Amino acid sequence: MISRTRFSVLDRSRTRAGQETAAALRDTVRFAQQIEELGYHRFWVSEHHSVPGVAGSAPTVLAAAVAGATSTIRVGTGGVMLPNHRPLVVAEQFGVLASLFPGRIDMGLGRSVGFTGGIRRALGVDREGADAFADQLRTLLGFLTGTQTDFPQVHAHPAEGLGIPAYVLAMGEGATVAAEAGLPLVIGDLRSRTRMVEAVGRYRDAFKPSQWAAGPEVIISGNVAVAGTAAQARRLLVPEAWSMAYSRTHGVFPPLEPAEATESRTMTDKEREFFESGLRGQLHGTPDEVYARLEDLITATDAAEVLVTTSSYDRAALLDSYSRLARLAGLDGPRVARGQGA
Repeated sequence: MISRTRFSVLDRSRTRAGQETAAALRDTVRFAQQIEELGYHRFWVSEHHSVPGVAGSAPTVLAAAVAGATSTIRVGTGGVMLPNHRPLVVAEQFGVLASLFPGRIDMGLGRSVGFTGGIRRALGVDREGADAFADQLRTLLGFLTGTQTDFPQVHAHPAEGLGIPAYVLAMGEGATVAAEAGLPLVIGDLRSRTRMVEAVGRYRDAFKPSQWAAGPEVIISGNVAVAGTAAQARRLLVPEAWSMAYSRTHGVFPPLEPAEATESRTMTDKEREFFESGLRGQLHGTPDEVYARLEDLITATDAAEVLVTTSSYDRAALLDSYSRLARLAGLDGPRVARGQGA
C-alpha cells in the first residue's frame, strides 16, 4: 500500500535555540525547495499565534513565499484556523494565491482557537469560537462557489469559481464537520492508532458526496522519523518532545534545543512524565521498521496520503530522515537537495 500512497510535509517554522525568528521562516522556504526535490506531493505551513518556539503565524503569507520559491509541489496551509478569521477574507487570500500559482494551492482549514485567554482576546474570539466552525466553513465554501446567501451581493474576488481544494484538519467533532461538508479529512496524530481508526470510520460512515469530493478521502498526519538505527531516529524526536513537555509544565512553548541538551537535563517528575509521553508511540525507527508501521496504519485507515510533521533541532539529520522516507516511499527522487535549511 505504501507505494500507492502520496507523501507530503507540514512545516511549522520551528525556531531553534540561539536562532532569530526570521531565520526559521527562511529555513521553511529552503526546506520546501528540498522537499520538492525529494518528490513529495505537497508542502503545507501552519498557523500559531504568540508562541515563542514557532515563527509561522501568517500561513497564507508564508505559503506565498513558498510557492514563489518552488515550481511543481503543491503548497497550502495546515491549516488556517477559521475561527480566527472572517470567511470572506480567507476566501480572498486563497483566491489571490490560486490566481498567482494556478493548480498548486491547497486550503487546509482547522477549528482551533488561541492557546491562552490573552491570545484569544487579541484575536477577537473566545474559547467557544470553535463551535461556529461548521457555519464558518459553509460560508467560506459558499464564497468560493458564489453560492453563499449570508451576505447578498458580496463576492470573494478573485476566489469565486477557481475550485480551490479545501481540506479539514480535525479529530473528533471536526471529522464530523468534514463528512457533512463532503471534504477530505486530515487527521492526526499517528501515536493513537485505535483512536485514529475509529475517527476515520465515523468520517467515512457520515460522508456526504459533494462538488469537492465524490467520496471520503483521508490524509493521516504525524511525526515520522527514519534513521540508520532506532536510537538515532528516536533522538530526532527528543527536541520536540522536550519542547512539548516544557510547555505543559511551564506554560511556554520554547525553541528547539539540541537532543544532547535535553538528554543531560535533570527533569522534574512531571517534566519527565510529559517528555516520555511525547516520545511514546511515535512512528520512528530504521527504514524496515518504519515501513512496517506505515503499511499497518495506511491499511487500517485506507489513507490516500501521509502528511509528515516531524521537527528537530538538527536540520541535517532531519533532512536525512525525509530523504530516507522518500526512498522508502518510492517518490520521484530523491535528487540532491540543496543547502541545509531543513
